[in-house]
Amino acid sequence: MSGHLLLRGLIAGLIAGLVAFGFARVYGEPQVERAIAFEELMAAAEAPAAGAIEEPEAVSRETQAGIGLLTGVLAYGVAMGGIFSLVFAGLYGRVGSLSPRALALVLGAAAFVALVVVPDLKYPPNPPAVGDPETIGARTGLFFVVLAASIFALALAVAFARRLAEQLGRWNGVIFAGIAYVVFLAIVFRLLPAINEVPENFPATALYDFRLATVGLQLTLWTVLSLVFGYLAEKSLVRSGNYRTARAGV
Repeated sequence: MSGHLLLRGLIAGLIAGLVAFGFARVYGEPQVERAIAFEELMAAAEAPAAGAIEEPEAVSRETQAGIGLLTGVLAYGVAMGGIFSLVFAGLYGRVGSLSPRALALVLGAAAFVALVVVPDLKYPPNPPAVGDPETIGARTGLFFVVLAASIFALALAVAFARRLAEQLGRWNGVIFAGIAYVVFLAIVFRLLPAINEVPENFPATALYDFRLATVGLQLTLWTVLSLVFGYLAEKSLVRSGNYRTARAGV
């Protein structure tokens, strides 16, 4: 069953990546262009002398916004689809009587919160021209610390909810586990340093629109991935005869 679900996860990730690429081209790229225009304006203002030779781009903007963006988004979508399918296979039939589509939606929402919302709350993404290049290593490391803490806390919360459900009921178990998840992350946020490298003269609306577009991109990808995979997984499980058995918790 895992092999069949993995294939469907890869297909769902590919479809989600294509849809997310369309979103990025329409809503994301204009925000990147605004940030690059600001960066070029600041560089021109700080130029030591007129007629300075401009260094050629290693990769053209056309390539970055076209085949480069498509390749990156598709690779991310397929990878997330594969991981999504394996986690789904491990949980299906073990977390209550959720149907394949319902479980896929719940899993997609949890992944979006843990992998996107939580890290972005502490270290939100910045467009070009924002951030000191010398601190990119430290900022990347801190981001992955928050990401790892979020995934770890989510895994503990799921185990905690299952244990509490036996004593307090399913809904009470989920509520207490959710509170524990938030408290744990609040402590992590408090311990990690804050980073604010946005220039004072950078347009606030451009920064807001860019961050909104990045969240929208991720929301689009995870929504499409969950819906498509849930549909494909349900058809596969029904065809293989595992649908009814898994729902019974066997």
